[in-house]
Amino acid sequence: MRRTSKKAAEEQVVQNAVKTLLANIRFASVDEPVKTVVITSSIPHEGKSTVAYNLAQAMASSGKRTLIVECDMRRRTLAERIGAHARYGVYAVLAGQISLEGAAVSTPYTNLWFLDSEPNIPNPADILSSQRFRQFMKTLHDSYDYVVIDTPPVGAFIDAAVVAAMADATLFVVRERFAHRNEIVEAYAQLKKADANVIGAVMNMCKVEANEYYYAYYNEDGKRVRKHKAEKSSFMPVQRSATSFDAAASADKDVSSSHVAKPASSVDPSSTAQFLAAAQTVQPVQPVTRHRDIDPYTNSRRHPS
Repeated sequence: MRRTSKKAAEEQVVQNAVKTLLANIRFASVDEPVKTVVITSSIPHEGKSTVAYNLAQAMASSGKRTLIVECDMRRRTLAERIGAHARYGVYAVLAGQISLEGAAVSTPYTNLWFLDSEPNIPNPADILSSQRFRQFMKTLHDSYDYVVIDTPPVGAFIDAAVVAAMADATLFVVRERFAHRNEIVEAYAQLKKADANVIGAVMNMCKVEANEYYYAYYNEDGKRVRKHKAEKSSFMPVQRSATSFDAAASADKDVSSSHVAKPASSVDPSSTAQFLAAAQTVQPVQPVTRHRDIDPYTNSRRHPS
């Protein structure tokens, strides 16, 4: 019983943190609301995909049509995590084999759709930097209220920086006491070189005394400080603004579901060269059907009365 209550308390802390994160994203730009958000980190195993999925759930639960996109083409994890496998993915949409609406699949959560990425895609960076993918990003922006894009770690591949340059905003996930300081600073510098709009960072996997509702923050000296609820409400994970990284640089789990279709088929390497040549020519992606044509409770197309 005690374990159950502790787990529930920890889940509540995470939920509150994600809701606070979503609120901060909304406050990041009032005149031009953030719709497409890239999630990345400096190195692997910092929990960026978990943050992406939790954030997408929070967006969907607020009543907004939300799409989560798998753009970590080398290490796909979202399909298994969400429990919603698709037959088609990003590559099929870019190649014009299927519309965006046809490739995106529903999830166990209302208002949340998932667009997977096919396995074994050769030259992901070239595909992501193509003119066709840039047009694809514009279509995503116009078709959904929110789009969360999970990308590889910046320190591992250039993919995240390429996609981040096309998105409205980028969130930088930092696992507590995991990545080295120089890895974090270098990854942030790479994002800034790509002209990515890094609106902040998410401190992940923090140690939190959920039963006593502690929260943590960093003072001006960079030291981690904890305070009790009597002084301020709990908050985890900790967020740091992009200016914190500028100063540093200058100074030096699973949801089970029956929503399972045939897994996405691998991409034929012989077709990639032809695609890359054609991808430099913009080809409009068919947008998703607008709100009035979708029943928000069943996620299905309305029939005319």
